[in-house]
Amino acid sequence: MENMESFWKEVKCQVKKVLPDHCYRMWIDPVNLLEHNDQYIKLSSPNAYFIKRLKDNYLPILKEEFSRLGHKDLKIEFTVSNSKTLTQKMSEKSKKQASAYPAMPLARKQSKQMKLPGLNVKFTSGRMFKKGFTFDDFVVGNNSDFAYSASLSLAQGKIRGSSILYILAKTGLGKSHLSQAVGRHIMANCLSKRVYYVTAEDFTNEMIYSLRNNSIDRFKTKYRTRCDVLILEDVHFLSGKDATQKELAITLDYLLEADKKIIFSGCELPEDIPKMNSQLKSRLTLGLVTEIGTPDFGTRVRILKKKSKIYGCDIPISVTEYIAQELCDDVRQLESGLIGVAVRGQLMGTNIDVELAKSVIANISKTRKQITIESIKKLVCNEFSISQADIISASRKKRIVKPRQMAIYLSKKYTDQSIKKIGSSFNKYHATAIYAINSIEKEIKQKSVLFEQVNYLSKKLESGKL
Repeated sequence: MENMESFWKEVKCQVKKVLPDHCYRMWIDPVNLLEHNDQYIKLSSPNAYFIKRLKDNYLPILKEEFSRLGHKDLKIEFTVSNSKTLTQKMSEKSKKQASAYPAMPLARKQSKQMKLPGLNVKFTSGRMFKKGFTFDDFVVGNNSDFAYSASLSLAQGKIRGSSILYILAKTGLGKSHLSQAVGRHIMANCLSKRVYYVTAEDFTNEMIYSLRNNSIDRFKTKYRTRCDVLILEDVHFLSGKDATQKELAITLDYLLEADKKIIFSGCELPEDIPKMNSQLKSRLTLGLVTEIGTPDFGTRVRILKKKSKIYGCDIPISVTEYIAQELCDDVRQLESGLIGVAVRGQLMGTNIDVELAKSVIANISKTRKQITIESIKKLVCNEFSISQADIISASRKKRIVKPRQMAIYLSKKYTDQSIKKIGSSFNKYHATAIYAINSIEKEIKQKSVLFEQVNYLSKKLESGKL
């Protein structure tokens, strides 16, 4: 067994040829050989969850490769790395090989069992990560392979020279999934517990609250010196918010100087966001900017298969391909079609076939095709008894402003047009359109009268009764 080290390298090399690149880099590459004799080998893993994944999904592949090399009855054991085993490996290998997960061994000193990444853990600050938003559950295609690789590399600490990532994508394409996957991976592997996941709106509201309650110093300390990973979503929300932009720019300087990780996401490039000061804009573009595009047919099919497995739906391949062919805008639309088909089949007690899928998809695609900015303008004008000249005018009268804001909000919700395009359709600047959308979203959260009005208009749009 003197050559077991070389055998292990050969096994990893062969497994790399079999597995998708992102699966290999995430689950096999970090595993190291610790001990071996004639009957068994012991492999290191970052944590207990990692070992479970290896046993459930990759152990047969490893055994097959060892068997191919002449070790048919070899017993493979896994153990969580600790400081002692790391020290032993450091004397046998170079530091470069041993530090694939540099911070993990330090966390092994904790006696408490780690929380699994599948659980909705409440973090030190901000929102909770959504269950299922992991690297393993993200379907990689030509539209997202670079964004996925960049996100995983940042999570593993393998991006050299930059600790900032900006994920650019339209709504529903997976930027939140990848952003949260980075934070979840870092926490699951004990690289840090101080992961802050917030939206730009959350950050702004928290800062305003701190100012009003004389706790701004506590706010600054939390983000500047007690944060190892900052995940900030919907950066475009900061448009026109000068005080928040200045505070965030200073915060980023502190984090960058301390070599902390920062992940941004947004629907537009930093330079295209209006009313953004030059200091913040320059910091947003310091790191790697990566885009998630619209998935192609093959990727859409794989996404549907993945979702079907997650939801426990048995969908025939012919139906899966039909949904992928008809719904091609974004992942949320695909998911909506899949759930619609599965639920309809269950409620009606019929087999799921292409004909049933057609009846469901027809409503989704028909509604999507009918709803345009112009049709939304027409509906809102009719419901509020104002003219189309009024809705695109410069009038600041309340009876015109609120309907205009609702129309802009609905245009963002139901069309694929950019905010800049939507704004120009109402003779408004980009920033004004963003303000209108944020204003309506805020009132919707408060369940005001406007909530009922928007709900009523949405139902009319979705029913096709324009």
